[in-house]
Amino acid sequence: MKYISTRGNGAQASFSEILIEGLAGDGGLYVPESWPSVSLDELASWKALPYAELAAKLLAKYAPEIPFETLLSLTQATYTPDIFGHVRDGEKAEKIFPVRQLEEGLFLLQLSNGPTLAFKDAAMQLLGQLLGWILEKQNKTLTILGATSGDTGSAAIHALRGKKHIKVAMLSPAGRMSDFQRAQMYSVLDDNILNIAVHGMFDECQDLVKKLNADASFKKKHHLGTVNSINWARVIAQTAYYISAYLQTVANVGDPVSFCVPSGNFGNAFAGLVAKFMGVPIERIILATNENDVLDRLMKTGCYAPAAVAQATSSPSMDITKASNFERAVFEAAAHDGTLVAEMWARLESEKKIDFAKDYPAVWGRLVDMGMASSSSTHQDRLAHIKLAHDKWGLFIDPHTADGLKVALELRKEKETIIVLETAQAGKFAQTIKEAIGFEPPLPMGFETLSYLPQKVEAIDNDPVLLRNRIEAFT
Repeated sequence: MKYISTRGNGAQASFSEILIEGLAGDGGLYVPESWPSVSLDELASWKALPYAELAAKLLAKYAPEIPFETLLSLTQATYTPDIFGHVRDGEKAEKIFPVRQLEEGLFLLQLSNGPTLAFKDAAMQLLGQLLGWILEKQNKTLTILGATSGDTGSAAIHALRGKKHIKVAMLSPAGRMSDFQRAQMYSVLDDNILNIAVHGMFDECQDLVKKLNADASFKKKHHLGTVNSINWARVIAQTAYYISAYLQTVANVGDPVSFCVPSGNFGNAFAGLVAKFMGVPIERIILATNENDVLDRLMKTGCYAPAAVAQATSSPSMDITKASNFERAVFEAAAHDGTLVAEMWARLESEKKIDFAKDYPAVWGRLVDMGMASSSSTHQDRLAHIKLAHDKWGLFIDPHTADGLKVALELRKEKETIIVLETAQAGKFAQTIKEAIGFEPPLPMGFETLSYLPQKVEAIDNDPVLLRNRIEAFT
């Protein structure tokens, strides 16, 4: 299994190599040369497996150079009740990522039982194990440079804090996260963690990361890597819970299901497409956006046109205008023509849009054939669906999950089974929950004193020179 760049000029690499590299040398994203398949019989044989073993079997298809026994030991160290067993709704999670039926044909995949109470933990905790293993084996060091709109940074920091061979510099948009999210990130005081608040939006944080990664000499000198959703290991780790959710939900392996995914950077949604590419019977991947609806507008018009500035909303982790992982879907739709993808992204840079329907109709047709749908939500929609979930099913859901629930109910077809992906526990967004139902949800057990912990963060302007200087000093 070799990995290639979506823009056609990056060197082929193994899973172990791209685990450290993150972004390809030509600025593209790594994808497998071809998709390994999983048959219905093989899926059925995975149905009774513990989650850790299912994840290891999936990883083995994408990292054949790593012995299966090693992969299994890493997944077993990751997916344990101690790490993914936080109490929610007064009950301790019985499964790693359980599926809860809400009503006929509508399910919720509960992904927020990890250490930072967000779905990002599912991949980030495994990535921490993988990075620690390979850096120890190669006796190398790595400086993780990442950007977060909220939950990614917290999950990365908590997965990598105190680890040998690894330093983490995490950028976040100043004043754009919830109080809980900020406290989770900034209260980590380990020497190998550097939090940087950028005066700007998430997209500007992400652009800063890309600019430093694009400087090959600087990247090599400071051993830069990434744990953002552009890192392939995170994508494939998320694919595992799609497969697990499918197997938990269907009566017969082979029955189709759809997934509704709250979407910002498209990484979580692309992980679902990967499962579909492999042969998992997924009918639709439904994208749920907030007011930053670049993906919804794309699906409705065929034109990808990121806004100049993201709106600040009550689902802040989706306040993103540039869906970075969408490039991977386009590469697939372009029949792995990296030169064509590079041309498209050069046009995006110069014209600020790619009109697939007009200028690349064959690519647009194949994107449509992937089976995606979409819709968007407003603040009032989120409040209404937070209240609906509480009143009808006794659930506290966060605003991002509310986006997903609204879109799933809006677009559900007759006799279609839809699994909504949860993004975080509601306690991380207490003010919005109170606005919706009149009172704040209970703080998750173990987090009662979080807001009182000391915090450490440095603020900078949106300037790559300032960031470069700070990384020089940190490493």
